[in-house]
Amino acid sequence: MLDLRQLEEIEKKYERLNEKMASKEVLSNFELLARIRREQASLEDLVEKIRSYKRVLRDIETAEEMIKESKGEGEETYLKEELKNLKEAKEKLEEEIKELIIGRDPNDEKDVIVEIRAGTGGEEASLFAADLYRAYQRYAENRGWKTEVIDVSTSSMGGFKEIIFEVKGKGAYSKLKFESGVHRVQRIPITESSGRIHTSAATVAVLPEADEVEVKIDPKDLKIETFRASGPGGQHVNVTDSAVRITHLPTGLVVQCQEERSQLQNREKALKLLRARLYELLQKEQAEKIAQERKKQVGTGDRSERIRTYNFPQNRVTDHRINLTLYNLDRVMEGDLDEIIEALAAAERAKKLEEAV
Repeated sequence: MLDLRQLEEIEKKYERLNEKMASKEVLSNFELLARIRREQASLEDLVEKIRSYKRVLRDIETAEEMIKESKGEGEETYLKEELKNLKEAKEKLEEEIKELIIGRDPNDEKDVIVEIRAGTGGEEASLFAADLYRAYQRYAENRGWKTEVIDVSTSSMGGFKEIIFEVKGKGAYSKLKFESGVHRVQRIPITESSGRIHTSAATVAVLPEADEVEVKIDPKDLKIETFRASGPGGQHVNVTDSAVRITHLPTGLVVQCQEERSQLQNREKALKLLRARLYELLQKEQAEKIAQERKKQVGTGDRSERIRTYNFPQNRVTDHRINLTLYNLDRVMEGDLDEIIEALAAAERAKKLEEAV
């Protein structure tokens, strides 16, 4: 049986967050309101389960009392069947609540910034990076999420040496966090005349977006430069200094954006990317204080780890973290990632539950 006092504390926290969201202080602070709203949303499903669980406990108590006072064999048989169903519901709710408590990631409801970079394999790696971007873009579209490019560097054949983009949508991080790592591709490159299969790779990093409340940046710590944008973008390219490069002096982190027409918009996007990278640094520092924490997590391992292989000749995709192999690579590259992501999420939940027990 779960600790009811602990569950009631979670309920109280949820109610306090609701009260905060209605206060003048929070309503007048957009960033703070967004943060509290995310926290409240992350507790919503859990609180609903807790309330159902408490109702079932009361119904079980009532059914047991009624059995003691029952008159006649028929009534007792009916009440015992009801009690059996209630106890089954109680056990199911206990498991669901455990999963929600143990598996809840404070970043799960956040929007994300995804960085894809071509790895080993030259031009073919750049083309594969572009394929990955299109797969994620279609996955996001299928879920009703929005994507927006922050920065991109193209190769001579139309691939991406690097592309950084934002994904906006409820639960974006909860799904895409499993994509961080090295993605390996095995296929015949269009540049290969002899038809030999080559192996190339691209790295993916998924960063939860951080708001100004979570990561405070001192303007004195920033070196901001402007330059003329290059590549696609219209007649304004090479005419106005709209592109922005920001260096965070304490850490040496450098970000840039040249995708928007206005310098102000590029500056805002670059700052958003900088906050996400600084937030990632803070998370890493915290994780290092907890021994072996990264090894315990199925889906958020180091981005240098090879996580998945895409074999085009056999239409096969293999996720090495959970030894999952599927023969639907064509659909995966069209954004059908649900089966892989749900399997990774299930494996992560099972691991955390096992460790908690």
